[in-house]
Amino acid sequence: MGTTTDPSSYIVEQQQRVTAELPFSDTTDQADADRGFIAALEPGVVTDADGNVVWDSDSYSFLQGSCPATVNPSLWRQSGLVVKQGLYEVAEGIYQIRGLDLSNMTLIEGRTGVIVIDPLISQETAAAGLALYRAHRGDRPVTGLIYTHSHVDHFGGAMGVTTTDDVDAGRCPVLAPAGFLEHAVAENVYAGTAMARRAAYMYGAVLPRGPHGQVGAGLGQTNSVGTITLIAPTLDITHTGQEETVDGVRIVFQITPGTEAPAEMNFYFPDHRALCMAENSTHTLHNLLTLRGALVRDPHVWAKYLTEAINLFARDSDVVFASHHWPTWGTERAVEYLQLQRDLYGYLNDQTLRRLNQGYVGGEIAEAFQLPPAIENAWHTHGYYGSVSHNVKAVYQRYMGWFDGNPAHLWEHPPVESARRHVDFMGGADEVLRKARISYDNGDYRWVAQVVNYVVFADPGNEAAKTLLASCYDQLGYGAENAPWRNFFLMGAYELRNGNVGTPTKTTSPTMLAALTVEQVFDALALRLDGPKAWHEKAISDWVFTDENRTHRLELRNGLLVHYDRLDGDRLAPAEVTFTLTRSTLIAVLLAGQDLQAALRSGAITIDGDAQSFVRLVDLFDEPDPDFAIVTP
Repeated sequence: MGTTTDPSSYIVEQQQRVTAELPFSDTTDQADADRGFIAALEPGVVTDADGNVVWDSDSYSFLQGSCPATVNPSLWRQSGLVVKQGLYEVAEGIYQIRGLDLSNMTLIEGRTGVIVIDPLISQETAAAGLALYRAHRGDRPVTGLIYTHSHVDHFGGAMGVTTTDDVDAGRCPVLAPAGFLEHAVAENVYAGTAMARRAAYMYGAVLPRGPHGQVGAGLGQTNSVGTITLIAPTLDITHTGQEETVDGVRIVFQITPGTEAPAEMNFYFPDHRALCMAENSTHTLHNLLTLRGALVRDPHVWAKYLTEAINLFARDSDVVFASHHWPTWGTERAVEYLQLQRDLYGYLNDQTLRRLNQGYVGGEIAEAFQLPPAIENAWHTHGYYGSVSHNVKAVYQRYMGWFDGNPAHLWEHPPVESARRHVDFMGGADEVLRKARISYDNGDYRWVAQVVNYVVFADPGNEAAKTLLASCYDQLGYGAENAPWRNFFLMGAYELRNGNVGTPTKTTSPTMLAALTVEQVFDALALRLDGPKAWHEKAISDWVFTDENRTHRLELRNGLLVHYDRLDGDRLAPAEVTFTLTRSTLIAVLLAGQDLQAALRSGAITIDGDAQSFVRLVDLFDEPDPDFAIVTP
């Protein structure tokens, strides 16, 4: 096992420049982050039923010290703010649990109980946060649950604050934006394995916490690793201006699809003069394309919805809060904060498109991109989670795709073959490393990373190359203001030294699988079909769902699974086999690993026709790999 390197003189000088150039004397954020503090969780550790640690904020106690040269001072400042944990009062009747997961949990006191907004990632952290609230505000029942949007850090702890019995009985309505359930489960099923593997890099899940390792994620410290749960919404928010009253609390909603999430909403509490901005406005530049992978978000739409929120609600608000970070108090300050956030996303969009239409490609635009001084000088617009660099490239990708128009890039060799040719053209691995060490000594780490990566991909057994590349990644990580960039670089170094760590977190849970529709189950199955192996196979089956009173047709042809509902009177060819079952049984057998024979014996599934016509297809499906390589071929 190798060890990390110390910061070079180039990185030390960079950190000194950052300290000199940024307004560290402005402590407004520190005051806001501390405002309303009631109590911390002591100790700041949450465990599951088996005693496994799922959250440990105490492991970040080193952030109370002065900034070391191994961390960008701006990121160190942000991490010191985000690590603050406990129960906070936002306004009369409004409280937040902060620092007990990647996100915040907000609690609104109603007539008979408390409404929970965004119950964190894990059942365990949500339960710990609710217990902390109740210890200081009384044992109020949860009388409402609101999901601001479809990302797991805003719904995963649902069963830590309420139960399906309370929801089914109407004692706890669950509100979410229209489309929430579809997007919440789809992201974690269709590309969930790849996203989770890359999320291990983005959040630095296995990095040691400390000045040479993980210091946070910019949006929060990291994600908890407890039990992910999901309770389906009972009330959809479908349009802006929709008003609902939950436990006596009036709430006016603003639908914001296509912003930070495909299904998201802001909302206003008129009797509290308080505005919840979900994750559409936080104390960082957010991601237009998250480094773990996702659909590219639309900064033009994002900016428009921020303008709408300002005009609808902000000028009548005394406080603006979100599902991450700390609130902003005062109407004038809140409006200015939201306007700068709006200007940030709008400027990124418009100026990238301006340069794109002048013929510049994404990397060129990103390299030369500058924000206006008023935006650059605000702490909350800094790239702690998203970055100007990768967001500009995301805008380019949204409109132009992966191809930059240069024919030389239209049909390049894949990574390994390209690397071998590069190394050969450069005079062989030893010559590349000799020159790369000179570049390293000169502080040209970006170039070293590029060329030594060729050597590693051409020959993953070259230990000298991996050692040099790991040291290079150390330096790039130390200098990064953006927390996911730091984590990606340091995780790359970690795996080069220690080997593949796989995926530390799970992307699905029983309650999330249970929320899948029939269509999504078969979509997920189709994504596992080995197309070439199935080219010459044909099969037709019908699936009768007794709990949904419909029949779904599944066809295999030309290496593709096609599926659709059968209609009355259709003139389709007869199926070779018909399965009769419920949706939950389908999920259990196809995705959750339940034994098919056991389901048949119990009567959960009945079969009419040639079962072998479907069973013989099992070998055509493969499994995703949660441990695929990233920094080596």
